[in-house]
Amino acid sequence: MFAERLERARKAAGLSMNALASEVGLSANAIKKYEHGTTMPSSSNLLKLAKALDVRSEYFFRPTKVKLEGVEYRKRASTPKKVLDRINGDVLDQAERWQELLELYPDSVKPIPEFALPDELPEQIFSLEQAEDLAIQMRHAWELGLNPIHDMIDTLEAKGVMIITTDVETDKKFDGLAGKIGSTPVVVISTAQSGDRQRFTLAHELGHLVVHGRLAEGIDEEKACNAFAGAFLLPTQSLIEYLGEKRRHIEPRELLMLKHEYGISMLAALFRAGQCGIITPATQKNLLMLFSKNGWRTEEPGKAYPHESTYLHKQLVYRALGEEYIGESKAAELLGMSVSSFRKERKLEVSTQAQLAQEASRAAAAN
Repeated sequence: MFAERLERARKAAGLSMNALASEVGLSANAIKKYEHGTTMPSSSNLLKLAKALDVRSEYFFRPTKVKLEGVEYRKRASTPKKVLDRINGDVLDQAERWQELLELYPDSVKPIPEFALPDELPEQIFSLEQAEDLAIQMRHAWELGLNPIHDMIDTLEAKGVMIITTDVETDKKFDGLAGKIGSTPVVVISTAQSGDRQRFTLAHELGHLVVHGRLAEGIDEEKACNAFAGAFLLPTQSLIEYLGEKRRHIEPRELLMLKHEYGISMLAALFRAGQCGIITPATQKNLLMLFSKNGWRTEEPGKAYPHESTYLHKQLVYRALGEEYIGESKAAELLGMSVSSFRKERKLEVSTQAQLAQEASRAAAAN
């Protein structure tokens, strides 16, 4: 257990054996022996390792171990393996704390629902248009109507999807990943991405859960999930009501306003206008040329759409504490905080601004 966790924590910290050895004043050979399980560190060296890797010493002996299966990364081909190792370590650490927390609840209490798809979905999808229709069916089944979805994370968590955010610096070469822990779908998004891109990743991953096993031969799953995501975030009927049924031209500011109302990028909204037949392919091409000329494909103009955050894990930790399923020490461990910091937070002794600064500092230190 210790050897595996040490190696994972080292990779998650982005350190080589030599670099870690230098940090703690040991030889690289000593680190190698620890990771191979041939020797164990002394208590003093254990504390040094924990400090260097920014984990609590309990991390190395955590009883809960999860297996994230069916992992698929949404990344660029140039993303270094070292970065993926850091993401993997961060995700597994958070997933383990999630799983341990859920196991502390009694069997009679279900803090999060079991994920299940609606029964009335079609058995097979033969076109990208049907993938869009599927998105609207999901909206109706989840009673979301056709209005903007203001919180995608909350929407998915309420249906039993585990959402994990990672602060690992990726130079914007990683959007997210998806997998499963047992029967629970897990979606990971990067905090380095803009809020609208995070939302599209979440909708795209939901698309994978919905269309999996339903696509007819010849239908590309990635394209189907993109079509699903676009329609889920910005339904055709809503877009027509906003822009009109037929347009000769669309002002870029209209797309910017759509972005901030529906949480979808200007570029994605432009593609949706083409998919819905509101503009002709020629008009869409001209607008895409304008985007390229102004550099809007790389960075869109105007105020950025705000990031989404997950509070469910913290909420359930405090709920477990309130119900006396756990004590302060375990609560602090599950939140990755020191006991003293947790006690201050629990007593509401830290101002909101100071608390946010502390959390940002901890996140930066973890990377």
